[in-house]
Amino acid sequence: MEKTPKPKLPQEVYDLYDYYVHGQLNRRQFMDKLSRYTVGGLSIAALSSYLMPDYIGTKRFQEDDPRIESQRITYTSPDGGGEIQALLVLPKERSGPLPTLLVVHENRGLNPYIEDTAKQAALDGFIALAPDMLSPFGGYPGNDDEGRRLQAQRNRDEMLSDFIAGHQLLADHEAGNGKVGVIGFCFGAWIANNMAVKLPNLAAAVPFYGGQPEEQDVAAIQAPLQLHYAELDTRVNAGWPAYETALKRESKTYEVHFYPEANHGFHNHSTPRYDEPSAKLAWERSVAFLKKHVG
Repeated sequence: MEKTPKPKLPQEVYDLYDYYVHGQLNRRQFMDKLSRYTVGGLSIAALSSYLMPDYIGTKRFQEDDPRIESQRITYTSPDGGGEIQALLVLPKERSGPLPTLLVVHENRGLNPYIEDTAKQAALDGFIALAPDMLSPFGGYPGNDDEGRRLQAQRNRDEMLSDFIAGHQLLADHEAGNGKVGVIGFCFGAWIANNMAVKLPNLAAAVPFYGGQPEEQDVAAIQAPLQLHYAELDTRVNAGWPAYETALKRESKTYEVHFYPEANHGFHNHSTPRYDEPSAKLAWERSVAFLKKHVG
């Protein structure tokens, strides 16, 4: 059975979706504005559905994948959300201590895309931990809209503490080498940037298209950074020049990559914003960088 061809959408549609998922439009405003862009016979409902993530059709790993060992664990974060649920993934075949990697989700909890990302990290040789910031509410609810609503109720600095506690769990893991890196997407990139500020022993940070730390905090960064930005993501990119100026002023170790014609979220394979060539290149760069500094 042939798949229905993807409609060619104007950039404004992707921008509206970005505003919606980051709280700058409510659902009614999003649908009202989206109605102006129905194309190729698509109804507003079909267009909206097309923009939403397809976790079932894009799932890359099964729960019993024989190449990896996956565990649902809980760890304690006394300065954050208390008991934090997380997915811990190790490669099935391993010898000797492994590098460890904290995988940080977007602004909607530990959804199937981030779980896939953690599992891919394990296949690439890391012990990967993907915590769920919706743990105080029972965990990711299975719906991104509800996940965003719940995560917005949490304090951002307390969530940073939850990930710092996850960093300590990985640093102490019996199969790890004691070195911990972090990779984060969107909200997770803000976490990755600020973990670099807070943790002098962080081995490396890889933020994907997310918020930058305060300029006065850049001096505290010790970890090498690899930053990934989407060319069309003007909202996030607006903060980059000041961040780069501060990194240069403080003589920090970093590299930055911009991906042409890519949108915010281009690594997320569950949505139409996914840009396969850019996502693959960014992941290859990330793995090489992390193995250099964490491995």
